[in-house]
Amino acid sequence: MERKEFSIARFLSSKSRFDNIVLLEGFIVGILAGVVAVIYRLMLSYGEKIAYFVVDYIKNNTLHLCLWIICVLLIGFIISRLLKYESYISGSGIPQVEAEMIDQIDEKWYRVILAKMVAGTLAIVGGLSLGREGPSIQLGAMIGKGLASVFKRMKLEEKYLLTCGAAAGLSAAFNAPLAGVLFALEEIHKNFSPLALVTVMVASLTGDFISKNIFGMTPSLYFPLVESLPLGQYGFLIILGIIVGLLGVFYNKTTMFTLKLYDKITFLKNNQKIYIPLIISIGFMIFYPDVLCGGHHIIDLLHEGNYVLSSVLLVLVMKFIFSIISFGSGAPGGIFFPLLVLGSLIGCGYAIVVTTYCGVPNMYFNNFIVVAMAGLFASIVRAPITGIVLIAEMCGSLSQFLPIAVCSFVGYIVANMLRCEPIYHSLLNRMIKNGNHEISLEEKEILHYSIELGSCCLDQPIKDLGLPKECVIISINRGIEEIVPRGDTVLHLGDHLTILVNKENREVTKDILHKFFTLEI
Repeated sequence: MERKEFSIARFLSSKSRFDNIVLLEGFIVGILAGVVAVIYRLMLSYGEKIAYFVVDYIKNNTLHLCLWIICVLLIGFIISRLLKYESYISGSGIPQVEAEMIDQIDEKWYRVILAKMVAGTLAIVGGLSLGREGPSIQLGAMIGKGLASVFKRMKLEEKYLLTCGAAAGLSAAFNAPLAGVLFALEEIHKNFSPLALVTVMVASLTGDFISKNIFGMTPSLYFPLVESLPLGQYGFLIILGIIVGLLGVFYNKTTMFTLKLYDKITFLKNNQKIYIPLIISIGFMIFYPDVLCGGHHIIDLLHEGNYVLSSVLLVLVMKFIFSIISFGSGAPGGIFFPLLVLGSLIGCGYAIVVTTYCGVPNMYFNNFIVVAMAGLFASIVRAPITGIVLIAEMCGSLSQFLPIAVCSFVGYIVANMLRCEPIYHSLLNRMIKNGNHEISLEEKEILHYSIELGSCCLDQPIKDLGLPKECVIISINRGIEEIVPRGDTVLHLGDHLTILVNKENREVTKDILHKFFTLEI
């Protein structure tokens, strides 16, 4: 569907109404994305129940096992056809959303929504170790794109709505609205402008409201904590942070290595490699069903409190292996929830050691489970603020904020020191490098930047900046005042600039602008 042509005059004439329009659209996207994410969450919940029903169904019954093998082949056939029908449903969907934001791909939103929901549910019925959060982000983003497409909104509005949908999708999947906001802005939008923050917050809270009306007020991963860890025990947090930092690097490198191994399998087409984890899942159903699906079963086992170190380590290794095999095949599902489950197992194993041999009181056992999840998330995804807020929301209290932050930032620093790329950045680069994507280019694009403390253009007149010739500043917002820029207009701290960029050398221009208006550390 064609969009309205971009017009500077039209944009400037509607600038005074633009914020309110986007805010209203963000609310609408929050409702729709929340509903879709809730439906998808319910579908996966039923899919997981079917998978564990099958575990009992095929136990000690050869005929039932043979029937299930036929069903698995049928599931693989349907998923492979859906992957061929719409290739962008493979994996978590977060790299696809990021690619959409930088105009590297142009997804058909209605095809992605339909195919992702069906294929993702079938993958869980097949027992694959995949999460719902990444797909929920992609589904929400496609709702935003759909709204922009139907009402022929310009590219700038579409990107706001993509971000809104992504936030609402994650919020509805986790019952964690602040984490939805931060992840969407930190990982996808990469801009914390006031309009983006408010609009995305509205969408995320709306998605969360819809989800909580269906699933209740408890977060999807909830570990009740009695007390916050005493300051004298923080040395154990630092050690745990180093451990999850190293394991996060190992996870990222192993994931990318597994993807390369799948690339070497030439007797199957890319959309047919889904058969590999589905067939392997049959073995896990027979011999080790605890590692099937997203990981809710493991969380239930941890809540029961029957911890044996050897059992925890075995579950950790098996869950890691099956998660890597499942995701590497290109199956429609994410790594978000499984990696948090892996973090909980690491924390559980560590807690067993420190409470048994290091004199840490057993009342702090769950504290290590919680902080390990945040630390592993920070080291793998490299979005520590999102991880801290996400896990704090799960605890239902900000009293755990400091210990969670300590472990998260230690894990983050360790991963940075080892020069390991964030997982979604690696997946995005791989997708762009390996795919034959149709790059979406319009004649012009509107960008927003804020003048930060330490920016090289702070307190400088526009005429002295030496901006690229492919761009022009068309508006400056200073508080509630809107300024028409002139050559002698001096830029102040906190100014919000609206910049028009031509399509020619657009990505190079955007990189230059980023260095102009942000503080590089």
